[in-house]
Amino acid sequence: MQTETKRLYLARPTSEDTQDVHQIFSDPRVWTHAPSKRHSSIHETEAMLNSWNESWERDSLGPWIVREPNENQVIGYGGCSLKRDTFWNLGYRFAVEAQGRGYATEVALEASRQALLSRPDLPIIAFLLEHNAASARIAEKVGLEVAYRGSDIGNVDGEAIRLIYADRKLNTAQLEKILQH
Repeated sequence: MQTETKRLYLARPTSEDTQDVHQIFSDPRVWTHAPSKRHSSIHETEAMLNSWNESWERDSLGPWIVREPNENQVIGYGGCSLKRDTFWNLGYRFAVEAQGRGYATEVALEASRQALLSRPDLPIIAFLLEHNAASARIAEKVGLEVAYRGSDIGNVDGEAIRLIYADRKLNTAQLEKILQH
């Protein structure tokens, strides 16, 4: 699926995007808030793109590759993926050179809109670390609010705090399923 926003071209990933996406996901400047998630091999990026395409095949929605119109260079990704038929996981990441232009907000708004058109019964969730203020601002701009705050289990930084933002109030059962993410 391809779509456009006011300033961006969004497309389902292809294998031809692997090198450009890897360049973003292996850049330590992109991972200042979660350095352990940086890709150290192109195989990690290939596996991630395969999982995104599985999402598209299964749910008719998933993360998009983001480009500026009439440009070939990938500047980031963004979108919603359906997780365990329980919630939409909103995610986005952009090359350092593309940050600070409102692109993540633009993609997050379109992704949220598409997810609600597809399955309005499911909450939209954004997982982020508490110290990532920029990501929190994006979540808030698209109408998400903090639904959970707690230790980030498994994080190499034992002091890290995980926030879960949601587009609606979550009940205990929903939150338990989401925390299994």
